[in-house]
Amino acid sequence: MGELRLKNLTIRYDGEPVVRDFSLEVRDGEMVGLLGPSGTGKTTVLKAVAGLLRPHQGEIFIDGQPVNHLPPEKRSAVMVFQKSLLFPFLNVEQNIAFGLRMQRLQDRDSGKKIREIMQLTELAGLGRRKVHELSGGQQQRVSLARALVLKPAILLLDEPLSNLDANLRQQMRELIQDIQAETRITTLFVTHDQAEALMISHRVGLLLNGRLRQVGEPRELFYRPADPDVARFFGGCNFITGRIKNGHFQSAITTIPTSLTNGNGHKMTATIRPEDILITSESNYNLKGRVQKINFEGSATRIWVQCQDSRFVVLASDADFTPGQQVGLYLPPEKIRIFPSEV
Repeated sequence: MGELRLKNLTIRYDGEPVVRDFSLEVRDGEMVGLLGPSGTGKTTVLKAVAGLLRPHQGEIFIDGQPVNHLPPEKRSAVMVFQKSLLFPFLNVEQNIAFGLRMQRLQDRDSGKKIREIMQLTELAGLGRRKVHELSGGQQQRVSLARALVLKPAILLLDEPLSNLDANLRQQMRELIQDIQAETRITTLFVTHDQAEALMISHRVGLLLNGRLRQVGEPRELFYRPADPDVARFFGGCNFITGRIKNGHFQSAITTIPTSLTNGNGHKMTATIRPEDILITSESNYNLKGRVQKINFEGSATRIWVQCQDSRFVVLASDADFTPGQQVGLYLPPEKIRIFPSEV
């Protein structure tokens, strides 16, 4: 059982707010990824939940109980840091047991608990190894095992994979997914890696400039961003300014049918993802332009197309285009998001 609720948190450093009016709920058994660029306050939120710093405003609830006043060891929330922070003079089994000993939770079943956690985290047979004999991925698994053996209500992961190479990072993502699915431990996971957050999270919260901008399932943030800033963060790069009139979004370069009626007559911003634009060499679409640049990216080709004063980026599987070539673009209306703001 583990539920986490953060209500209107504000945290300041040197008088300046780093996290502002932050509210989030992590349901029992859920893994929520807190995503955002470096320096935006993600780790600060984790530290507040763990009790390592106090918010200047707002409340933190674990399993419905306020915990602002409680020290870290009384919160049933354990944090795994970016660095493994293992004790080099202890072996793997002793490192995992350290938290139990510090919290005076050791009993005659401790050895069994440790062996089970080592099996779960793929450390079986490594109990006598010293820290310097482990790979980076193994060290991070020991840190994870040390947290899990305490059976906390809330597991806090602070970019635990960022120091690993690409292959190890992918393996650890899958391992964390499997462990969370098996244990059903409520987890708040911090990362600046979009792929990581989208892959392993049930829901994702995007933190920009200290404010939580959108929370939802990964596909929702990716394909239905709440505003242009969220769209940009997830790779949106095609923006058109126009107005909604008579059931159409009208801009200087194209007119697109829309079911939106709010904002009628006012300036709006439309966006469409690069992979959603259709491109053809026959120029038989109403929107026409010339290819400026082409980048081959393996499974897709990124193509820059200039259409009057606007430039579009297209991801296409067909690489049969050349700079200077005239092409036609089709923007499927169902793939377009329109916001009441300007870019």
